[in-house]
Amino acid sequence: MTDAVFQRCIHPHCGHTTDLHDTTFQCAKCGGLYDVAYDWNRLPAPTSFKHFEAKWANRTDPLDFSGVWRFRDLFPFAPPDRIMTIGEGQTLLQKADQVGKHVGMKPGNLFLQYEGMNPSGSFKDNGMTAAFTHAQMVGARRAACASTGNTSASLAIYCAATNLMRAVIFIGSGKISYGKLSQALDYGALTVQIAGDFDDALRRVQEVSKQLGIYLVNSINPFRLEGQKSVMYRILEAMRWEVPDWIVVPGGNLGNVSAFGKAFFELKELGLIDRMPRLALINAAGADTFYQLYEKNGVRWNGGKPDSGKINAYMKYLDDADRRADTLASAIEINRPVNLPKALRSMERCGGYVREVTDQEILDAKAKIGAGGFGCEPASAASVAGLLKLVKEGVISPDERVACVLTGHVLKDSDATVAYHTADPATFEAKLGKRGVRRASYANRAVQVPNDLSEIVKAIELFA
Repeated sequence: MTDAVFQRCIHPHCGHTTDLHDTTFQCAKCGGLYDVAYDWNRLPAPTSFKHFEAKWANRTDPLDFSGVWRFRDLFPFAPPDRIMTIGEGQTLLQKADQVGKHVGMKPGNLFLQYEGMNPSGSFKDNGMTAAFTHAQMVGARRAACASTGNTSASLAIYCAATNLMRAVIFIGSGKISYGKLSQALDYGALTVQIAGDFDDALRRVQEVSKQLGIYLVNSINPFRLEGQKSVMYRILEAMRWEVPDWIVVPGGNLGNVSAFGKAFFELKELGLIDRMPRLALINAAGADTFYQLYEKNGVRWNGGKPDSGKINAYMKYLDDADRRADTLASAIEINRPVNLPKALRSMERCGGYVREVTDQEILDAKAKIGAGGFGCEPASAASVAGLLKLVKEGVISPDERVACVLTGHVLKDSDATVAYHTADPATFEAKLGKRGVRRASYANRAVQVPNDLSEIVKAIELFA
């Protein structure tokens, strides 16, 4: 297996390879990112999706029970006895006609992939189980990440549940929701708060990890992305292996869109699908680097040679203007996405679009998603807000089948939810108004009544 699975630089003009156990995660030759690569001529590649359906009959096996590892034959980098799972990936793809009506889709065409059902409450567990498995394979005793919240919760829960490693988490000042921070603290992680934002924390955690030999689990780690491919496998599984027309996903560090594009490319390469879906990546307007580069500056993958001049010029602009990411969608509050090159590659392979949505649009979409029965964190709602925009533009047709990925649970950022629906102007202003949100278009406010039975009955009959 070791020779048939390796790491390879993503840039075709370089193509440098390294051993499976290398934990530098950046090309020693050109500084680019690595993929986990497979020599399928030397591996037992699946020839039919029925291969995976058969695993449902073996639910007592922890690997087949996992919604990630039952697809392990599509990313066979780990021996079965080294895989670490806590039952991640038990997530659902649900038809969402009520939300679909709001965004202009025809009945039966919008589906929501709800990743908030993972053990730590977000999609991150799909990738963390894979990174954690690799960490154990290389003998790591400590694992670290920079986080806006979900990565820290995921790393912390795996460390706590397995008692195999100590979690070290870097967060920026005031740049994490309490719902997410509470998880890291409760699971016993060492949490280091630095002056700065996520981009600062990511730079520091990379430096510290290198100096102290700590295993890094941020999505620069290609093994993280291998696990995140499984979100697409579960969507296909729920659709009876029919490829949807579009996948719509929020974009922060761009790990998901990178993983999703790789998943579909490999499935087509193996002959398991005959076409690729289109990808739509949605940025928050307050953290819209990918939108600016892709849609406004025309930066493309260009066969592995993206325009570094345009990219560097934009990053210099961010520095010179001291422009920091600023959005209520904390999970995607990132200005310097580490997976930018891989995301560009996914866009080229799948024919992608990038859009930005305001916090107002995100919170309004979040309220409609919640009213449709799917509570999610603000960043998740960016996918539906972006879909609404793309349908209005005529990019996505109401007749096409679309899967929007909801990345995190509604309780991840409950303060924003309560503030949106509150009748208290001070609460609204403190959390949302000062960030540019002007109205709660779909608020479901509590009804205040005296402690009197007749008044309570009257209120219920009036509003219910």
